[in-house]
Amino acid sequence: MRAVTIAEPGDPDVLRLGEVADPEPGAGEVLIRVVAAGINGADLSQRRGHYPPPPGAPAWPGLEVSGTISAVGDGVERWRVGDRVCALLPGGGYAELVAVDAGLVLPVPEEVDLVEAAGLPEAVATVWSNVFRLGRLTAGETLLVHGGSSGIGSTAIQLAVAHGARVVATAGSAVKTAFCRELGADAAVDYRTQDFVAAVLAFTDGRGADVVLDIVGGSYIARDLDALAVGGRIMSIATREREPASLDVGLLMRKRALVHGTTLRARPLTERRELIADVERRVWPLLGDRRLRPVVDSVFPLADAAQAHRRMESSAHLGKILLRVG
Repeated sequence: MRAVTIAEPGDPDVLRLGEVADPEPGAGEVLIRVVAAGINGADLSQRRGHYPPPPGAPAWPGLEVSGTISAVGDGVERWRVGDRVCALLPGGGYAELVAVDAGLVLPVPEEVDLVEAAGLPEAVATVWSNVFRLGRLTAGETLLVHGGSSGIGSTAIQLAVAHGARVVATAGSAVKTAFCRELGADAAVDYRTQDFVAAVLAFTDGRGADVVLDIVGGSYIARDLDALAVGGRIMSIATREREPASLDVGLLMRKRALVHGTTLRARPLTERRELIADVERRVWPLLGDRRLRPVVDSVFPLADAAQAHRRMESSAHLGKILLRVG
């Protein structure tokens, strides 16, 4: 099959479209003929040599796909050949075929375009796990989400609004802040020209945000704490700033706050299965009434994976960037 591999760590030009062996579904797995794959920040980190795939995962990138079931392994009862699905992967999505544990697969409703569905699994699972399951965001609380116009950010805004929370989003231009408001954010802050801490405190009458979803790390963590309400929770899920974070532990104690760092890819399979089952129960119904929808910036052919990575590195995108495979 065709797959996009990484010749060596480096810039987008190290991505190579070539031939690799077809995967075979093992016991408890399904084989998906890929229609599209989502681009994620973790793929860029892997390409640069900073985020190797976990043991047993394919060496090429791709953490989410959509497509149709082409074969099922022993012991798989739910899925049938031809089913429209999307899936959360430990890697290997930039390819024509992928074998994945059946418990990491989700059905694609008829009202959702199959290509666009490739942008759902990683973003939805990340937001649901961090903002709601660990961060415990509830109706009436305030969520501060950094990178509100990104794939993760656009998903977080929609899910928070659907659950009755208020949202303050940060983004890097007037176009992006307008995009966040169109998705339902109550306030949007251009971090290039505005202080997001002051904006959050003004929006909440000095109380602060109850949950912060941070995809930046570094110097942002201390500022997140400044913007946090008493009893608030900071969920740190990425480190675009490579410098170590530092914060005022005394302030952390006075605010009785939590700073929680997580990753998704390396979690035990049992945890990822349980998360996907919870996503299907609790989040997937929102697709039916369009309170949640995939927000797609652009779709590139598989052969143009390097161009797709450049688009993501430019930070000009609004929503998810996808690769069309099938």
